[in-house]
Amino acid sequence: MEKIFEFIGNHPLLASAWLVTLAVLLWTEKRKSGRSVSPAEATRMINKESAVLLDIRTKKEWDTGYIANSRHIPFADLDKRITELESLKDKPIIVVCNLGQTAGSAGKKLKASGFTEVTRLAGGITEWKAQHLPIVKK
Repeated sequence: MEKIFEFIGNHPLLASAWLVTLAVLLWTEKRKSGRSVSPAEATRMINKESAVLLDIRTKKEWDTGYIANSRHIPFADLDKRITELESLKDKPIIVVCNLGQTAGSAGKKLKASGFTEVTRLAGGITEWKAQHLPIVKK
């Protein structure tokens, strides 16, 4: 740890450039992935706003358990099957993946197709399960 502070002291310009680069990277990644909601907020949106859950995990992952009443369209098939969601363009959609990272890319595709209220589940199904919220198993 001492060497880090020594390095920063000896190279303040380089350390500053690294911090700025890190900040810009984090900002662009957050912006690209769209707004996220916690499992508690997602539950509120489902109950109060009739939000629709879109699970984009693979079939194999889906079969291990999913959130009740969610629609399943694997991310790989989203471009081909996006028309199945046309009637939901003005409804809140919560995109669910394993860890909450792939959902950002799916949300971006949905927004580009005219969907207005797209969010992603923070932490994905993993966080949902970690909070001991109900899932449906086949």
